[in-house]
Amino acid sequence: MKIGFIGAGNMGRAIIDGWLKTKAVAPDDLLIHSAHTASYEPYAQANGLHALASNQAVAEAADVIVLAIKPDITLDVLKTIKPAITAGKWVITMVSGLNLSDYEAAVGKLPILRIMPNVNVAIGAGMTALIGNDSLTAEQYAAGQALFNAIGETSEIAEQDFSTFSALAGSSPAYVYFFIDAMARAGVKHGLDKTTATKIAAQATLGSAKMVLDSDKIPFELVDQVSSPGGTTVAGLLAMEEAGFMTAVVKGIDATIAKELGE
Repeated sequence: MKIGFIGAGNMGRAIIDGWLKTKAVAPDDLLIHSAHTASYEPYAQANGLHALASNQAVAEAADVIVLAIKPDITLDVLKTIKPAITAGKWVITMVSGLNLSDYEAAVGKLPILRIMPNVNVAIGAGMTALIGNDSLTAEQYAAGQALFNAIGETSEIAEQDFSTFSALAGSSPAYVYFFIDAMARAGVKHGLDKTTATKIAAQATLGSAKMVLDSDKIPFELVDQVSSPGGTTVAGLLAMEEAGFMTAVVKGIDATIAKELGE
């Protein structure tokens, strides 16, 4: 299956990097074109991908066309390449702000899988939302899901919930990095060097996330397991909550969703 990328920005490259890292897709099966020649051609050459001269060339050569471009040009690009999307071909779009109904209004019925990944797909640990339109076959949906399961986890999400997913999965890596850095800085405050403190905080975060995924308990039950009566953990939790920890997190998610919705 030949997969053609129209656009080669950070998220498109993250997906490609993940597929190459996990060997889910062979370099020879990946085609790419972007408006920024100086950027995508060296990337393609370095990774053994096929750099093509136009969007049309990608659409003609690929079995699956991935739209990884800005929302304001997406529908125009799709209209241009539509004649090349012949029977059996289908489209994956990661473009935010455009619903499946917007595509149908612009170009009619094409089989389209809408996705929303996060940057962790680059290391095979991503989280990707999926929803297909009525023209997408069950086999095409399953093929798309398999591609993204190869670089993390997937979840079928209603389109109306994509903005919430974006906040919880798309933007949250930045929030988690921020949390890890704050933990590390606290370690530095108390005498550790930054590298050591960062490694400790990052590994603790990784292990805690794995514990949540592997456990049948809700996170707050796991909090209770670590919190001995009258102990140091309880003291730290109460100090964080007094400073507004949970409220700050919820407000951050609220602000992200509002921005996504253009409010």
